[in-house]
Amino acid sequence: MADSPEKKPKQVVAAVLTEGGRVLICQRRDDQPFARQWEFPGGKVEAGETRQEALVRELREELGIAAEIGRELATVRHQYAEGLFVELHFFAVVSYREPIENRIFREVRWEERANLQAGTFLEADRGVVEKLRRGEI
Repeated sequence: MADSPEKKPKQVVAAVLTEGGRVLICQRRDDQPFARQWEFPGGKVEAGETRQEALVRELREELGIAAEIGRELATVRHQYAEGLFVELHFFAVVSYREPIENRIFREVRWEERANLQAGTFLEADRGVVEKLRRGEI
């Protein structure tokens, strides 16, 4: 979707953690917007943060891990029907320390790439989900 001059997209980052043929996915809680939809961990970039710094912070807050962020895998601009306009930056996670701990989600799990179902994810994530499923990223 084209950027409108009056509205800038919210800057958001997401982590793609892989282990063998599996990808870490997280399901939103019932009390959150877009309840029960799957997503990748991450969140908003705060003022003064780089995208990588924001992702390190978000992964610490959401999963309790200290992550090393790798290359950017994709950038997606998406306008939700509800009015939210995002520019979402997906990054590979090279490594992390500490065990993964579910701090905010309904569910966190490792899913086989071949079993990823784009339709169960947030709309902005679906293209990346399909590329992961097909092994393109």
